[in-house]
Amino acid sequence: MAILRRLEDFLNKNKVPYKAVIHPEAYTAQEIAASMHVRGKELVKSVMIKADGRFIMAVLPASLRVDFDKLKDATGESEVKLADEKEFAVLFPDCEPGAEPPFGNLYNVDTIVDKSLAEDEHIYFNAGTHYEAVEMDYKEYEELVKPKVAKFAVH
Repeated sequence: MAILRRLEDFLNKNKVPYKAVIHPEAYTAQEIAASMHVRGKELVKSVMIKADGRFIMAVLPASLRVDFDKLKDATGESEVKLADEKEFAVLFPDCEPGAEPPFGNLYNVDTIVDKSLAEDEHIYFNAGTHYEAVEMDYKEYEELVKPKVAKFAVH
């Protein structure tokens, strides 16, 4: 099994331990969590946001949703909304649509992470396809991505 080459190279270059996981093809974060037998709060989803005309990757537990008012406050942008997949697909040419890994830094996209993720020791996330995922330590993830961390996710 080969996860997304760009991601694999980045993790290996930085000597970060991770585990690649194959799972039945799934398209929603909750389906992926169920197929992998992990809690929805440990599975991370990437939500692409359009903020004042630019793209931002919002990363949060699969069991939560984006509160756009809180995200607007956290980013300081005047307008934030869900980005259309057709708009941002060009930014992720090596990923299946909707399976982008939460590494905006690999695609020159600013990343903001919900503060609740810092409570988890391990996180799981899409690895560029709808059937491959990665497990790694959250602290290692945060060190590599250097995202802005804020509270913007709600039940």
